Amino acid sequence: MRSKLFVPTSRPELFVKALRSQADAICFDLEDAVLESRKQYARDELAKFFASDEFRNLRGEGRKSILVRVNALDTGHTENDLVAACAPGVDIVNIPKTETVDDLLQFIGLLQSREAQASTPQAQVELRVLANIETARAMLNAAAIAQAHEKVWGLQLGLGDLFEPLGIARHDAQNVHAVMMAMRLAAGAAGKIAYDTAYTDVANAEGYRQEAWRARQLGFLGKTCIHPSQVALANEVFSPTEDEVNWARKVVESAEQNDVNGAYMLDGKMIDEPFIARARAILAQTSS
Repeated sequence: MRSKLFVPTSRPELFVKALRSQADAICFDLEDAVLESRKQYARDELAKFFASDEFRNLRGEGRKSILVRVNALDTGHTENDLVAACAPGVDIVNIPKTETVDDLLQFIGLLQSREAQASTPQAQVELRVLANIETARAMLNAAAIAQAHEKVWGLQLGLGDLFEPLGIARHDAQNVHAVMMAMRLAAGAAGKIAYDTAYTDVANAEGYRQEAWRARQLGFLGKTCIHPSQVALANEVFSPTEDEVNWARKVVESAEQNDVNGAYMLDGKMIDEPFIARARAILAQTSS
């Protein structure tokens, strides 16, 4: 999931266009992209689209990951959002403002109740959870949130919401790196993925690329796109290079041929199980 493109659910004319894009994942947004007065309209349009043959056909052709970002628990919208989100073909629900384990577990209780109501013998609805980390309190609890429930697929960073109230410069490279490293370690401790934040200066393609490259170096899975122009940048940065693929293939082949236990040398470099696992992950990414 190198790229995840946000689509405002109050604009249903964009749904099909987004699914035909080159993004690896589409996130239908019921939260920030929808005015309060348009929330119910957006939910209705999303539910109608998910029930359509057009969605099922496009979903099958592109094999994209489908996410829905719902509103936070304190808004009063969450349960109604989940009615629209819990549909066959949806993979992940993205929850904002997750600050504590209690927040997460309360949300998962609502989600599981709705999943049970939406499931049929022909189609079981079972979503994973991507929890947004976008406050100072959430950062302190990030590792506990990641480990709190098996439904948690990963953590997603929200730098704008995190930095602005604290007066931290959003585009200072050191600030960004420090928070990204902390969240990557929190997710990694739980064996979960970390996903990178949005970059709001759409006209600054080089800034997006630099931030995406930093995320890739820190082991993030991919980067959020708030505009279609950012999709190609994310796909490029998070795709393994030819040299990386060739080296990964060499590492995996040497491990299989030698049936090694412990560390060994390959072309003057020490190789052990973490390097082999990473090489296999790279090859799996190129074949998906």
